[in-house]
Amino acid sequence: MRSRAAQLALYAAAAVAIHLGAAAAGKGFLLTQLTMTAYAGIVVVGLCLFMGYAGQISLGHAGFFAIGGYTSALLTTLDLGAHATHWPVALLDRWGFLAARADLYGGDLLTVRPWPAAVAGVALAAGVAALVGVPVLRLKGHYLAMATLGFGTIVSSVVVGTSALGAADGLTGVPPFELVPGLAVGGGAAGRVANYYVAAGLLGLAMLLLLNLVRSRVGRALRAIHGAEDAAGAMGVDVARTKLAAFVVSAALAALAGVFLTHYTGGIGPSEASVMKSVRYVAIVAVGGMGSLWGTLATGALLQFLSLRGLFGTFDDAVFGVILIGVMLFAPEGLLRLDVLGVARRLLTRRPAGGAAGAQARPGDAEGAE
Repeated sequence: MRSRAAQLALYAAAAVAIHLGAAAAGKGFLLTQLTMTAYAGIVVVGLCLFMGYAGQISLGHAGFFAIGGYTSALLTTLDLGAHATHWPVALLDRWGFLAARADLYGGDLLTVRPWPAAVAGVALAAGVAALVGVPVLRLKGHYLAMATLGFGTIVSSVVVGTSALGAADGLTGVPPFELVPGLAVGGGAAGRVANYYVAAGLLGLAMLLLLNLVRSRVGRALRAIHGAEDAAGAMGVDVARTKLAAFVVSAALAALAGVFLTHYTGGIGPSEASVMKSVRYVAIVAVGGMGSLWGTLATGALLQFLSLRGLFGTFDDAVFGVILIGVMLFAPEGLLRLDVLGVARRLLTRRPAGGAAGAQARPGDAEGAE
């Protein structure tokens, strides 16, 4: 417990130091990209739970991010004023779930408040994950990867082809998310610092949840499943239920990040549900180390921030694809655990021309080929 408290204290100190450093350098505008980076970090640490600890793979987590973001965006921008007398709308209004506000052109709107919209987005994503996970998580290896890829493709196609979701243009005009009076998640220079700390705090809470989870009985069960699924089942672990729980938790975190980032940027587009976005999340988890939450967070924050700053330019998706291939080839346990000398030997050592005799004459080749 003391170790976790120390880790989170260092995280909080780093977040404050980054803010103070940016302010001292006169680059406070960087907090905008850092805020967006923190929300992306929530997605990747949740995915790390599913991939690194449960030993599964998902190429559809961008779909859960989009479900959360689009649900909240739709509910907070859909005008229910024309249906105010209908009993479902009247009931929501009586419960305090609706609010009147002005649109971008000064007209009157009656929409769902951000809080219930956010809850609906996260709940919908968790429900879809539970529904999809029951049959899909029976699969293993590349079959599971293809199934989750199919789910992500379905979500991407739905958001592009649905006019109510803005089709290819997405949804805009999403109002700020007022957490408490005087503090709202939304764009604008005036709330830049507050939004940065909200995002950093939310990421810290996600890390606290996951750190406690992986050190609990459930975390030990996940590691057992990762090591040997059949053996874990023989020892009494409910494999199907544990994998499903990890899948739902990671999907809910992705949806939560989608909700907050949508309100922060004031809109969401179909690119957030693209397959390449899911590949990016997988690449970030792979770079940080499949079983390291802090490693995933550190490398993910760096790569996402550089991407948002436009360092990779038009080759952004290609860079993450190359990173994923390189990590799988040379650092399957993550970049932070990279054996530089081992990789150098693998690249520089020549294999013998042929025959078993040549292999016996150069035993180092067998090591380099592993």
